Amino acid sequence: MRGASSVGCVSSDKRVWLTAGDAELTVRPDNGCRIESLRVGGTELLRQGDKYGCFPMVPWCGRIENGEFRNGGTKYRMPLNSPPHAIHGTGRDTEWRPARVGRTESGAAEAHFTYDLTDPWPYPGRVTQIFELSESALTLSMGVETYGDSFPAQLGWHPWFLRNLGGEDVRVGFTPAWQEERGEDHLPTGRRIDPRPGPWDDCFGMPDGVDVTLTWPEQLELRVTSSTEWVVVYDEQAEAVCVEPQSGPPNGLNTLPRLVTPVDPLELTATWSWRGL
Repeated sequence: MRGASSVGCVSSDKRVWLTAGDAELTVRPDNGCRIESLRVGGTELLRQGDKYGCFPMVPWCGRIENGEFRNGGTKYRMPLNSPPHAIHGTGRDTEWRPARVGRTESGAAEAHFTYDLTDPWPYPGRVTQIFELSESALTLSMGVETYGDSFPAQLGWHPWFLRNLGGEDVRVGFTPAWQEERGEDHLPTGRRIDPRPGPWDDCFGMPDGVDVTLTWPEQLELRVTSSTEWVVVYDEQAEAVCVEPQSGPPNGLNTLPRLVTPVDPLELTATWSWRGL
């Protein structure tokens, strides 16, 4: 374990480490700027593997129907990486640039990363992601700004929390106001329904802000919060549970577009806070 005084470093394999108390964060800017590892008290919280950890969803979240969206009268099509749809954006497949590694005024360790939007995304712009690690919380921030024309975009995170940390399976606690009805094509139908019991691969509405608690009994409690009202919960795999705060619903580029303009960038923050049990 790296000492609590370590701020962070970039090694020859391009990993960036942050430490605070007994919390250790590893980020892979060369692999979509995903969190590769989050360890608390020596216990790994995230599923391991190049496709897992926690990756950013940008410039869209979830699925785009048939990979197509419009901006005004122009239609665009993204690569169908989850046929017949496009899923989870392009940021997770991009190498990001470390911009700053240091400490905040409060003493938390932080790291900043950026990348420039490019093909297949049709609009130029810049994405920034910031990780801020303290002894009891990780704050994630992301923003998208345009270099010119306005365009619709979304932001979010897709963590793969381990279902089991060596004791009982995790319990998911939250009280959404509604559930987006999911069609056979895995897209919201546009109808809001009363929340149903899992297993889930579903989007929920929490108009007072996302607030989901993961509890590993007698081990750890982790709370996911964000000011956004949208969260996707996915727990259909045996190995992990995903709690994904995001700025809009799946297929939102078509159904609920939020424009990034030269004077109004899109920004989102989420916090994971934890305590031992």
